[in-house]
Amino acid sequence: MDFRKFAEEHRDALIADLQGCIRIPSVYADDESGYPYGKPVQECLEYMLETARRLGFPVHNMDNQVGWCEYGQGEEMVAVLCHLDVVPEGDGWSVPPYEGLVKDGRIYGRGTMDDKGPALAALYGLAALREAGLTPRRRIRLIFGLNEETGSADMKYYLRHGGEVPVMGITPDGEYPVINGEKGLISETFTRSLSQSGEIRLVKLTGGESHNIVPAQAAAQLSCPPQTARHIAASAEEKISCTLTEDGVLVEAAGVSAHGGTPGEGENAIGRLMLFLQKLPLKGELAQVVSLLADKIGMEYDGASLGIAMEDELSGPLTMNLGVISGDAQEITIKLNYRYPVTRSFEECGPQVEAIFQKAGFQVAFLQHKASLYMPQESPLVQKLLDVYSRCTGQEARPKCIGGGTYAKMMPNTLAFGPIFPGDEVREHKPDEYMELDRLVDNVTILAHAMYEMAR
Repeated sequence: MDFRKFAEEHRDALIADLQGCIRIPSVYADDESGYPYGKPVQECLEYMLETARRLGFPVHNMDNQVGWCEYGQGEEMVAVLCHLDVVPEGDGWSVPPYEGLVKDGRIYGRGTMDDKGPALAALYGLAALREAGLTPRRRIRLIFGLNEETGSADMKYYLRHGGEVPVMGITPDGEYPVINGEKGLISETFTRSLSQSGEIRLVKLTGGESHNIVPAQAAAQLSCPPQTARHIAASAEEKISCTLTEDGVLVEAAGVSAHGGTPGEGENAIGRLMLFLQKLPLKGELAQVVSLLADKIGMEYDGASLGIAMEDELSGPLTMNLGVISGDAQEITIKLNYRYPVTRSFEECGPQVEAIFQKAGFQVAFLQHKASLYMPQESPLVQKLLDVYSRCTGQEARPKCIGGGTYAKMMPNTLAFGPIFPGDEVREHKPDEYMELDRLVDNVTILAHAMYEMAR
């Protein structure tokens, strides 16, 4: 079973297919196309199904919610769950985000690691398995999801409408050797009306692209008398810039983007902006909002000032990300993303956060909770995947827990497996996202072995 040889022989075709996938900017869109997740996401599904069909696999489209291809004839099914939607590209790119540029042994673009690269690697891994003439006793289904980044409504639809549940499954959307635990994941949107007073007033407030990305930019457009505007501009500090405008001043904060599950790797521009604005002589409700966000979050990412800091030995500390802020003279909206340890619960953090914001005049506009996941190391699936990784890499393999949330939370009997190798940089949701071409081949090889071991 020389799956690596197949992957090397088909490297150019694999890269070309991945480039075609990256060139579709499959960010969720509430557009007028009539498709559940917008026209670009639908185009990406159609592209992947056509690619699978071209490679010789039967395909199925479930109501434009999810698609799949299969190999084998067994009564039982094992699955590989991939997703084709991506987060917005955000700022800070030095290469085009939707081109699939190949340079210096890497392929760049939004989705190369999360999760289009792994999806194509799984598809070519399935082709390698078939090419080897292997006929496992269980069917293998590659599921292409469309809504992982914004709620996983696709998998909920799949399960509600009779989608077959795998006896074992993986999602190549985490890390090697295997992820046997994922923190609980909470995404929450708060809004409040704003009645302003004082000489400094908010005109417009912006920051962030998505709840699960550490924001790299944030800005507040303020109206105020010219003398006050000049005073604010003179107080600019590191990573804060102030530009005089016709009726006041524009304050901009710079940060460093990172995945919302690892906010300590970034710098939150919204938090930085709030800390600067807190120093200004704001009045009334605007001052209350700014003080809340500065005092309770600021540049923190552990929930300490919110009173929800916690950790466990399996998965480490709770993480908090203030991902998006928007507002004008009448209303402010914020989006939070926080993740609690695998042995703790929503009740230990969710109600406390909600109470703090409601006391400050905010209302909950949206709340999504995905409970934590943990599968013991001695379970058969964990043992199979650890063995595959060790045999393919020659490295010792131990499971780990992560802060990221994957389809494993949505589909029974499923764990995250790959594509990131120990010691490699986590590049999801960051500018200049890329995958090394050699790592792409590595993933084809390992995923092929994993599918065979689950299915035989």
